[in-house]
Amino acid sequence: MAKKEPAKKKAAPKKTAAKKVSTKPKAERPKTKKVADVTTYSSMALAKAVAQGMFELKAEDIRILDMRNIDKASSDFFVICHAKSDKQVEAIGDSVEEEVFKVFKEWPWHREGYENLEWVLLDYIDVVAHVFQEEKREFYAVEELWGDAIDIPFEGK
Repeated sequence: MAKKEPAKKKAAPKKTAAKKVSTKPKAERPKTKKVADVTTYSSMALAKAVAQGMFELKAEDIRILDMRNIDKASSDFFVICHAKSDKQVEAIGDSVEEEVFKVFKEWPWHREGYENLEWVLLDYIDVVAHVFQEEKREFYAVEELWGDAIDIPFEGK
């Protein structure tokens, strides 16, 4: 008795997306694709709102570091301050979130440090807020780490 060979499966024809053809003459077409502006505020305004939230709860030594000219920087601005206790660190972090939400209707994209309250980080993508306990701020010395950043003066309202 002869063995039956399995039937070969035919490959499904590849589907190709129909190309959209512009009816405009080439000279009239835009050279770059225009992307809608997602944010309606500047990162500088956001950094100042973060600093104001810190100021409201008596944060100490508030510094806004402009990181836009630093190649490996993860955001446009760092806003740094410190507090005397873990309870004040928590209160300052909460105040920053409330102030930014009040002004821009935005919550942080990421937040961490609320477990130990030695260093709370609030990440708004373009602006990162750092709220330290005083000893941790001295230990990590973030300002020295990013010594090339431009220090933006801040005076609370």
